[in-house]
Amino acid sequence: MSRNRPRRQRRAVDARGNPPAVEGNAVSSTAADRWTRRFHPVPDAPHRVVCLPHAGGSASSFFAVSRALSQRSVDVVAVQYPGRQDRRHEPCVESLVELADLLVDVVLPLADRPLALFGHSYGASVAFELAVRLEARGVAVHGLFASGRRAPGVHRDEQAHQLPDDELLAEIRKLNGTDSGVLQDDEILRMVLPAIRADYKAAETYRWESGPKVRAPLRAFIGDSDPKVTEAEARRWAEHTEGDFDLEVFPGGHFYLTAHADAVVERIARHCGR
Repeated sequence: MSRNRPRRQRRAVDARGNPPAVEGNAVSSTAADRWTRRFHPVPDAPHRVVCLPHAGGSASSFFAVSRALSQRSVDVVAVQYPGRQDRRHEPCVESLVELADLLVDVVLPLADRPLALFGHSYGASVAFELAVRLEARGVAVHGLFASGRRAPGVHRDEQAHQLPDDELLAEIRKLNGTDSGVLQDDEILRMVLPAIRADYKAAETYRWESGPKVRAPLRAFIGDSDPKVTEAEARRWAEHTEGDFDLEVFPGGHFYLTAHADAVVERIARHCGR
């Protein structure tokens, strides 16, 4: 299959680093503002990375990654899912496929320069489905980084989203992904638990349907003691790309990224030629 793609003209950005609404695109600048966060905008950066959070996570989970990549002249746009933080009054999206469908038109205007996708855990599956949709719309995805997640073709029968609150929280604590103080604060807990449960439902009910592979080169990262993904399950990401594939295993569990963010940032920046 030919990888030649038409060259795109570079579009201007506004004072906040956001691209203007694109004619013929269903997403307005207001909608894009709801869905995306730029913590360290680099409007003239030659490369852009869109980051997709883990289940129950928010755009701010990529603050440190954004800061580090901005210092390497990479523009980072983090996605804010509905139902959390400043979007907590919006209904959560309980289908991973539906979320990817919603994100396509949000991300399309960001493809005015080489674009890569980075997702952690649930966000890695979202990033894959988003990449499939972007490529179908004529966007060349220049890199797909899947962190802490098994390949789409690997299924586990998980039903954590159906657990009572206390058992669901116990499951979350096993992963060390949320500060224990937050989990013990009833007021905060009431705000975040619906988003966690909705994302778990989306992740656990997701079934990959045989379809096109992505053409983007794909790099997977996992922790060596992650209960959510084995090395064998991560290696099967190779089955979902026509491009180059590589897997790197770091010491740590599901949130190995906390301790190894610098190393992951280095890999992403190097891929972007920075």
